[in-house]
Amino acid sequence: MKKLIIGLFIFGLTTQMFSQITKLPEVTIKAVNYKYLSAVDENIEDINVLNLEEIVAKYNLKKTDLYNDEYDSYSVTFYIPEGHIIAAYDENGNLLRTIERFKDVKLPMNIRKKVMQKFPNWEITSDVYTVKYESKDGMAKKEYKMKLANSGEVIRIKVDGDGNIM
Repeated sequence: MKKLIIGLFIFGLTTQMFSQITKLPEVTIKAVNYKYLSAVDENIEDINVLNLEEIVAKYNLKKTDLYNDEYDSYSVTFYIPEGHIIAAYDENGNLLRTIERFKDVKLPMNIRKKVMQKFPNWEITSDVYTVKYESKDGMAKKEYKMKLANSGEVIRIKVDGDGNIM
């Protein structure tokens, strides 16, 4: 038993002596259109919208058949069943602007709370989420158009990205 304990002790020390330190190669991450993502991803809860916006931000124009040295800008449309994004890129692949439209998305919690406070007995039956992004100012204008129903009555409202009813 004594030999077994001493053997395990020596084995434990030798494994640490022969450990290697491997230096990994440097990895460079290209921050592509990060301003766009930070402007549009604020408070969005719908995973389909988030995924499509990420695809738009990471889109590499130069690796597509669309790319040609003669053009200064390119317009590319991305589709999912819930909506679409029309994106304009410059010749270097930088995102210039987008127009986005999605139907019946999962509304952010702050938007739902503010609408339910203003219209307590109403139910949101449908919604349309639109975004207009401009790279010049780095801002995204968000708007929600909703249809509310209450015992046979139907009203339509517009809400901005902060939940203010317009």
